[in-house]
Amino acid sequence: MKSTITALGTLALLSSMATAGTVATDTSAPAPSASADGFAQARRPISNPTLFDLALPGTNVHPIFIHHGLPNRISTVGGGSADLGGDVELYALQFEIALNERLSIVATKDGYVDMNFDNTLNDQDGFANLGAGLKYAFILDPVSRTAVSGTATFELPTGNSDVLQGEGDGAINLILNGLKLIDDWQFAGSAGLQIPFSDEQSTNCFISAHASYEVCQYFTPLVELNWFHVLDAGDGRGNYPDHLGGALPGAVNFEGHDLFNLGAVNAGENRDFVTAAFGFRSRLTDSVDVGAAYEIPLTNDENSVIDYRVTVDLIWEF
Repeated sequence: MKSTITALGTLALLSSMATAGTVATDTSAPAPSASADGFAQARRPISNPTLFDLALPGTNVHPIFIHHGLPNRISTVGGGSADLGGDVELYALQFEIALNERLSIVATKDGYVDMNFDNTLNDQDGFANLGAGLKYAFILDPVSRTAVSGTATFELPTGNSDVLQGEGDGAINLILNGLKLIDDWQFAGSAGLQIPFSDEQSTNCFISAHASYEVCQYFTPLVELNWFHVLDAGDGRGNYPDHLGGALPGAVNFEGHDLFNLGAVNAGENRDFVTAAFGFRSRLTDSVDVGAAYEIPLTNDENSVIDYRVTVDLIWEF
């Protein structure tokens, strides 16, 4: 309960900070467009792609490739550890469709997962869960170059259990997004809750932050931080039968963070996981930009499924 109150307090604080100092506009005037010149330099974050989004509504397609290195060893219950190693690759396609200047439909999770383990677990491949919902901009001010939006998405258990998907009854993600542009600088953030509909998965919260500086059209270096926190450990015992005969959620003492929800029974032993990502974006044309980022854990990688991650994406706006 204390962790839940803290997470909700963080959301409220982020909202109040983003709202403070915004420029009042004439309510009789047409709503400003997200494509107005004030937001022309805005770039989408790269890391934590299923949860961390740009606050601006729009219409775009967003192919993503992730190469995700696994730790050589992972921690297990009772203070033990197990050999793992290997990698996970994800091929995904997100899209967004603007219904008007403030509201859009977002498809945030899908794709094909290829898991290759060096030890303990069996190599598998299959489809990820599907996730989609709505994004609405509460503040959209191109004059002060400020935007705040809320996103609600549902994740359906449509994926394959052999790639750590498809278990439980699904979940809802409630997310607050903020954006501020100052000269050639961009600052963005998201904070949210991942609330499952059954005890088979863990309840989590996250905060992600982004800062970048546009050197030129073709080079915008960026840095991003992501913090994931387990609010309530799940009870996924028996899930993912192709991995240790369903014993995996009871054997590890951490969660899967952005892409995976293991329903780890003992995830309360390692509630926090933090990563840093370093990369760049390049605007190829007025409607197409590409990005790449290298991400590493700042907390103990043995209490996670991430040793390092490389994310490459393309965004086509239309």
